[in-house]
Amino acid sequence: MQATAMISSRLLLTICAFTICLFIPYSLLAAPVVGKAAPQFSLPDSNGITHNLADYQGKTVILEWTNHDCPYVRKHYTSNNMQDLQKDMTDEGVVWLSVISSRPGSQGYVKPKKANELTASRDAYPTAVLLDPAGDVGRAYDARTTPHMYIINPEGTLVYMGAIDDKPSARVSSLEGANNYVRAAMADLQAGKAVQVAQSTPYGCSVKY
Repeated sequence: MQATAMISSRLLLTICAFTICLFIPYSLLAAPVVGKAAPQFSLPDSNGITHNLADYQGKTVILEWTNHDCPYVRKHYTSNNMQDLQKDMTDEGVVWLSVISSRPGSQGYVKPKKANELTASRDAYPTAVLLDPAGDVGRAYDARTTPHMYIINPEGTLVYMGAIDDKPSARVSSLEGANNYVRAAMADLQAGKAVQVAQSTPYGCSVKY
């Protein structure tokens, strides 16, 4: 009797585990891998428009995880380093999506109106600011810090993920002489070459899931 109960319990756990998996989108289970297809997503932006990664097939997409209260993010915005990069990329037809995955009530969480105010006050140039308060897309991409950068090529393949540069400091002065990994990766892509530094360790504030 005890053996039968044990078998039944194991069977039930197996069925439950399988059933749960059926209701979790695969993109939320798969960790991102450079050289593989980027996880699909669908998120609203600060103007209420839904953006699907699939909509941008044929275009290069840059994802920027952000938190306006993070000192590491402030370094790149108060210096205009991030805005200059955004403008250079979007002027070349790249889709730049800033993503906010801070949970409600946590550092960096904003409502749509505030997100638009930040874009305007900082003279930022993202294609859109995506709101991910549940953190599902952030977790799908294993976004760990703000900033955390990702580049997806026109075929939908993840070709870079990691830090924005090689200076893990919140000081604006650290930007002098920094190797901007995103700019370098984009130069490689535009030259038709493989990205030389395709992955790096991200630095910044932890994403506030």
